[in-house]
Amino acid sequence: MAAVTWADHEQGAGRAGGSVPGLPDPAALGRVGSGRGGSLVAEAGTGGARVGRRAVGRRAADRGKPEQHGHTHRNITGGWARAAVFGVSDGLVTNVSLVLGMAGAHPGASVVRLAGLAGLIGGAFSMAAGEYVSMRAQTELLERELAREREELRRRPDGERSELVHIYESRGVEPAVARQLADAMMRTPELALETHAREELGIDPGSLGSPLQAGLSSFVTFAFGALLPLLPWLLGAGGSAIIASVVVGAVASVLVGASLSVFTGRSWWWSALRQLLIGAAAAGVTYGIGAAVGVAGAG
Repeated sequence: MAAVTWADHEQGAGRAGGSVPGLPDPAALGRVGSGRGGSLVAEAGTGGARVGRRAVGRRAADRGKPEQHGHTHRNITGGWARAAVFGVSDGLVTNVSLVLGMAGAHPGASVVRLAGLAGLIGGAFSMAAGEYVSMRAQTELLERELAREREELRRRPDGERSELVHIYESRGVEPAVARQLADAMMRTPELALETHAREELGIDPGSLGSPLQAGLSSFVTFAFGALLPLLPWLLGAGGSAIIASVVVGAVASVLVGASLSVFTGRSWWWSALRQLLIGAAAAGVTYGIGAAVGVAGAG
C-alpha cells in the first residue's frame, strides 16, 4: 500500500486523515492501538481486515478534553502536580525539622525565626532550581530524540515503516494486519512522528512538561509548606510556640498525606499516617540533636 511521504507533505500533498482505503470490511475480532488521541483500531475477521483511524492527531482545540471511552485518566505527565505535591511535603518536613531542631537547643526566639526563614527561602530556591534544571535537561533530551526521529521519518520512511511492522508483530499482531497498521500510521507525518515517539521512545510529544511551570510550582508550594511550622514563632515564642509547631506540623502532615491519596488512589488514612510518621521521625531526631547540642554548649 502506497503511503504519503514526508517530501509529499512538505509540498502540500499530505492527507489529514480518514479511513484507510482499499481494505475490506470485517467482523470485529481484536484491537491494536497506540497511545491516547492517536490510536488506530485494527479489526480482523473471516471477511478480511479493516483498519480505522480513531481521533487522528491531537488538535489544539481538543487537547485537555477527556476521551469518551467510559473512563478518564488524570494527566500526570506534565510535572506540575508532582512538583506541587512534593514541594509542600518537602517544605513541611524540612522546616518542621529545622524549627524544632533549633528550638530544642533553647536559643532566643529570634534565632529560631531567623533559622526558619532562612530554611524557607533557601529551600524554596533550591527546590525550584533543581526542578527546573532537571526538567529542562529531560525536555531537551526528549526534544533531541524527537528531532532525530523526525529526520529519520523524512529520510527513510520505508525503514521507519518496517520498524513499526516489527513492533506490532512482536506484540502478536498478524503480519498482514501489522503492515496495514504501519501503512495507516505512516499516512500522515504528524501521526507517524507521534506513533514512533510512543512506540520507540515511550513518550507523548505533546506532553513533555513545562520546566518553568514545575520550577515555579516547586518554589511556591515548598514555601507554603515551610511557612506552616514557622507561623507559631512569628506570633509567639517559648514552649507554647514549640507545642504549636508540633500540632501544626502534625495536622499539615495528615492533610498532605490525604491529598496524596487523591493522586495515587491509595487509602487516604494510610497516606496520611505515612506522611505523619515521616514528619514525626524527622522532627523528633532534629529536636533531640538540638537539645543535646544545647545542653553540651551550656556545659
